[in-house]
Amino acid sequence: MTINSRGLLVVLLSGVTALAACSTLTAPDQRQAAAAPSAAAPSAAAAAGGGVASRAGSDGAGTGGDGKAAHPGPVTLRPFPGARTYAGVGVWQPAGRLVGGKPAVYETLLVPPGDSKRAGIAWMDTRLLSARLYSGSVSPGGGPYKYTAPVTRTAASSLVAAFNGGFKMSDAHGGYYTEGRTIKPLARGGASLVIYANGSITVGAWGSDVAMTPSVVAVRQNLYPLVADGRPSALAATRRWWVWGGTCPCGKGQHGSEYQWRSGLGVTADGALVYVVGPVLSPLQVADLLVRAGAVRGMQLDINPTWPVFASFKPAAPDGLAAPSNGARLVGTYRGPATFFDPSYARDFITMSAR
Repeated sequence: MTINSRGLLVVLLSGVTALAACSTLTAPDQRQAAAAPSAAAPSAAAAAGGGVASRAGSDGAGTGGDGKAAHPGPVTLRPFPGARTYAGVGVWQPAGRLVGGKPAVYETLLVPPGDSKRAGIAWMDTRLLSARLYSGSVSPGGGPYKYTAPVTRTAASSLVAAFNGGFKMSDAHGGYYTEGRTIKPLARGGASLVIYANGSITVGAWGSDVAMTPSVVAVRQNLYPLVADGRPSALAATRRWWVWGGTCPCGKGQHGSEYQWRSGLGVTADGALVYVVGPVLSPLQVADLLVRAGAVRGMQLDINPTWPVFASFKPAAPDGLAAPSNGARLVGTYRGPATFFDPSYARDFITMSAR
């Protein structure tokens, strides 16, 4: 993997402690390939506008076969101006098992502004899916936890998708709450993934967009808001990009480069969830992709080749068990579907299961 095509100079992280775990592995090619938020100047995503054209779900909003309400499918995403074009970019494809006879996850690829490689975007219907936070002995540490790797047989019977969490807590500049315990105090203003007792999930700044209530069952904070009010936050575009995590020496020319494997999560105005992952992304590019996918609030998750992963699961039978054999990566990340079934996996992750 090479430096991003913008041709920016590599910045060395002199004297800066890496905020994320590193790996000496070379990032693989994509499988499909041929401090609080404040208003910022419009980015490429905000200036160009979001997707237009047809929705992925031909019947739009509605209910599944068992009467479950569903979000309207995501709209086709327009390419960023000047970005390299590929056939099918921005066009959503259903992924994972159906829920109530309807797709609950859609996936697409999009080239971020200033890049030539495609990043993956997943859209998740939070009306059809229920979220759960799984915790590990490395992140957040402590334990034991009721929900930890591997995904059990019972949970696998409804699993639709799963994705990585955030940094180790020593680097996350935020807190962690789960299973009735505060593992690390929650930070006001911190970018927060919040899960409620009914399985609903959202993203926002702690203390303003989201707050503790009796129905909150899990909070995973990681750094600062990346998207706020439907646009990249001011900090997303900072020249001090290392506040978004130290990048590891994972390939020629990548030591201390802001362009690295990164992942992010956002929520749309109507409550759907969007996840982004790509191999040569800056924090601002992650924000731009989230905004283009409709996110009004967003956060960065884990970075560097070893940690980002999004997988969907589609067993042969509608009520079959999710397993590595019927899982598929969103893009060609180092980790794959087997991650969530590995009893030795010690990092946090989020599952999205049929309601």
